[in-house]
Amino acid sequence: MREDVENLDISDVAANWVNAQILARQIDERIKALADLSHTPLFFGRLDYLHAPGADKAEGAEGERFYIGRRHVHDAEGDPMVIDWRAPVSQPFYRASKKDPMDVGLRRRFGYTGGDLTAYEDEHLSDPSEAAATSKLLQQEIERPRVGPMRDIVATIQPEQDEIVRSGLAGSVCVQGGPGTGKTAVGLHRVAYLLYAHRERLARTGTLVIGPNKSFLHYIEQVLPALGELEVKQATVDDLVAHVEVRGTDDATAAVVKGDARMAEVLRRAVRSHVTLPTEGVVVVRGSRRWRVPAYELETIVRELLDRDIRYGAAHEALPQRIAHAVLVQMERSGEAPDDRVQDAVARNTAVKAAVKAIWPPVDPAKLVLRLLTDADFLAVHAKGLLDEDEQKEILWAKPVRSVKSAKWSAADAVLIDEATDLVRRTHSLGHVVLDEAQDLSPMQYRAVGRRCTTGSATVLGDLAQGTTPWATRSWDEALAHLGKGEAVIEELTAGFRVPTDVITYASRLLPHIAPGLTPVASVRENPGFFEVRPTTADEQVIGACEELLRNEGSIGLIAADARIPALTEALTTAGLTYLGPGEETTAQTRLTLVPASLAKGLEYDYVVLDEPQAVVDGEPDERTGLRRLYVALTRAVSGLLVTHAAPLPQQLA
Repeated sequence: MREDVENLDISDVAANWVNAQILARQIDERIKALADLSHTPLFFGRLDYLHAPGADKAEGAEGERFYIGRRHVHDAEGDPMVIDWRAPVSQPFYRASKKDPMDVGLRRRFGYTGGDLTAYEDEHLSDPSEAAATSKLLQQEIERPRVGPMRDIVATIQPEQDEIVRSGLAGSVCVQGGPGTGKTAVGLHRVAYLLYAHRERLARTGTLVIGPNKSFLHYIEQVLPALGELEVKQATVDDLVAHVEVRGTDDATAAVVKGDARMAEVLRRAVRSHVTLPTEGVVVVRGSRRWRVPAYELETIVRELLDRDIRYGAAHEALPQRIAHAVLVQMERSGEAPDDRVQDAVARNTAVKAAVKAIWPPVDPAKLVLRLLTDADFLAVHAKGLLDEDEQKEILWAKPVRSVKSAKWSAADAVLIDEATDLVRRTHSLGHVVLDEAQDLSPMQYRAVGRRCTTGSATVLGDLAQGTTPWATRSWDEALAHLGKGEAVIEELTAGFRVPTDVITYASRLLPHIAPGLTPVASVRENPGFFEVRPTTADEQVIGACEELLRNEGSIGLIAADARIPALTEALTTAGLTYLGPGEETTAQTRLTLVPASLAKGLEYDYVVLDEPQAVVDGEPDERTGLRRLYVALTRAVSGLLVTHAAPLPQQLA
């Protein structure tokens, strides 16, 4: 298939050089999408239908066989050999069961090792004499060691996951899922499905995956390309709101206030405060004639624009046209016949431009936010009834700032500027947005993301128990309201495929203290996994635990409180152990990653050494946030967890 595309001759097809360039680019993208993936088979399953799909199921009708894979594959004549996993005919591979065989006589799963076909397993779904059984190949694939970036799960999608993956483009979905339930994979595969089902529409409107940090995005960046989807963009929330350079930080209290949804109304008031109702009319001179628009008529125009509540910048552009229209009405009454060119000329008249500047002056969003944060009186006027005096003092800067460029903006300030920017001019909306680790966003950050999908839909992924910011989400209903997707369906995934039983059971001791209402994850893995809590007296023993686990196959993550990273870095160097940073791709030679607890979210390793749990808790501003951070760190392991500690363990784990 790739060679066919490479051999295409477009010399006589394109009408001009522009079309030729576009066509050549599309061909290049197609070639990239058809790249071979080492150790990745093209098909992983087979379906034998009792009757041809869509045909009359009358007795004697012949069945049909389909091979299911990551990509659609056709032969030299164009006949399908492998059916894309997203096609409707592939759906029973994920949904069919003994109770509901969906007209499938046989479901076959194929097992691979290093790209070679090594096993297969059959289920005769329509045979009442065969009992339902757990798939061994499915278990092996789920428990396969993790080396390298995150991979797709097309061979192991479960029925409850498939329902979310195949949900329609029109509706938004929020997925609450504990550690290892596959919520990130579900979100990414939903994007792949939507691109398959609505390719032309999403090609126009765009798709975006938003992650918590660059390390996480690097970890997941190969999933969609492996499924042939190369056009999905990735970003963090900080990337979306990068109107200014972030060089400062806020303390927790100030960040909470700046992230509160009430700040949206403060900013709206501040923007609209620049509008001044006119007290004088406008006189437009054209040739020997003078046309006057009185103050009361100008005021009517301004009030109408205010009542329409359109973007400030759009109203600023509309006002001179409205004034010009009022002049044209007078011209027509006097017997003239002006056209659109005359109206545009009047709108550009010096007197009209001067009036617009006085009534509805342009607003710079960054300067506006800077004034709010440095001018106590200006903030007090627009925060009246919204923020109390203590909250206003928290967000005011102690020292005056000369300009926008010299200001040391924080991440929360950048979000405020993004809100103000949207009040001035509308933010471009995409067709679909996936928001992962959403539980850590502030209300203002939710608003920033929501602006990017006002005319599209969203997939929101997260776990309330893993919220590790002072402003972490309290409920999904509240979060979705801030996002502007209050109608979104909330789904909960409780079956754990990644974390071993003993590990998730241990970590779940924290749930009553960090998220009392959540259902604990129930691991479906047959392998209970390796789990041990080991007292230590020196860093060398922690490094020894890493060396011990490196004798196993797969990746190793050494997770520690951020403050402990320098000491462990020195100990690893002294021991001669090479290691990677979070998000860097592991290799056969280097399988150990040193991970600060603050960056562990969303990552996974075959084996984890968790250093000093109490230090992880103490590294956060309050105990609840610290315990949530610890819960995240405890649940990164796929095959085994070794907890090392010199200090006593947190009492919640006792």
